[in-house]
Amino acid sequence: MSAKDAPPPLPEPLLVEVADSHTHLDMQSGTVEEALTKAAAVGVTTVVQVGCDVKGSQWAAETAERHANVHAAVALHPNEAPRIVLGDDGWSRQGAREAGGDAALDDALAEIDRLAALPHVLGVGETGLDFFRTGPEGMAAQERSFRAHIEIAKRHGKTLVIHDREAHADVLRVLDEEGAPERTVFHCYSGDAAMAEICAAKGYYMSFAGNMTFKNAQPLRDALAVAPLDLVLVETDAPFLTPAPFRGRPNAPYLIPVTVRAMAAVRGIDENAMAEALAVNTARAFDY
Repeated sequence: MSAKDAPPPLPEPLLVEVADSHTHLDMQSGTVEEALTKAAAVGVTTVVQVGCDVKGSQWAAETAERHANVHAAVALHPNEAPRIVLGDDGWSRQGAREAGGDAALDDALAEIDRLAALPHVLGVGETGLDFFRTGPEGMAAQERSFRAHIEIAKRHGKTLVIHDREAHADVLRVLDEEGAPERTVFHCYSGDAAMAEICAAKGYYMSFAGNMTFKNAQPLRDALAVAPLDLVLVETDAPFLTPAPFRGRPNAPYLIPVTVRAMAAVRGIDENAMAEALAVNTARAFDY
């Protein structure tokens, strides 16, 4: 194993326990038990396991049922909706419809709805819009799926977990049109300070990941600086977005302390005060 592929070392433990508000244990190496043990050793005692498709959402729900310190969020990722409707091989929209693409999306959403009703599932997400590699046909499928997830979250009283990539204005528009759930989290917050002020006014939580430590991420740090402290969360989005100085190596919940300390520096507060706020906010955001 090269140094680039090796897991980073355990950071100095936090003195105040915190939660990883968004992780993908099913995409990480090792067992769930190993990941939770390493995380707990550095003060990360709770994780929110997030599904991105039907299978992953089922796994998230099952894992949360087995582990008291794992909570589940279930959804179809924004990029999953076009895949279901349009087909893996890039069929035309009409061709996909003839093959049952819209019905397949309905079936997938029905399973997310079923999972969202479970008591150990606390969130509906990650859902939203991702226009990074999506054309107009895919955008339509994403928006339809996003609106359905908002309805599911509200009907079951669950937290909405949003994936927003290069779609800020449209995500905010859909939330306004549908009416956001009582608890809404922008996972891996990617907007600027101006958007943070809009989110704050609406009471949306903003969850910051390891990319806020990257050299080119000053807009994220500016957003963190103006976001109300009681609306800020922390996450890994592991195995992605490993914080500096370990960027490019595998991420995992045990690296949360690195990001917490970077966040505390941006806010100009003690790391214990930062961790305390994050712990309280995450429990409130996911109602546990």
